[in-house]
Amino acid sequence: MLSLAIVGIMVGLMIGRLTAPEERELQQVQVVQDGLELWFNAEPRLHGENVEGTVALLFQAQGKRQQGQLSLQGKPVSWKVQKSKEGLLLTVVAARPLHGEWAGAEDAGRWRVQLKLHE
Repeated sequence: MLSLAIVGIMVGLMIGRLTAPEERELQQVQVVQDGLELWFNAEPRLHGENVEGTVALLFQAQGKRQQGQLSLQGKPVSWKVQKSKEGLLLTVVAARPLHGEWAGAEDAGRWRVQLKLHE
């Protein structure tokens, strides 16, 4: 009887593993003209805001911490991806107020979020 229970649990775990939703993961961040492109393995939930001259995007996804700089109209802009309680937080800041517009779309089997920045 015990062996049947163990086999039942193992089969249940395997079925659960096969039907579990795919973990969202940030795979790559690319600097492009006037912004960033973020590449994910699947579409993450996204919440973004323009807050007091900075741009903040929160993704419900996993990924590693990253940071860098880009140039917007010849002036430096810093960006940072860090882990938070809710997922990954992308913060973009500069010495002057920034505004951002973002859009996501499927591209070549992956999900791309484009962030366009302007002063």
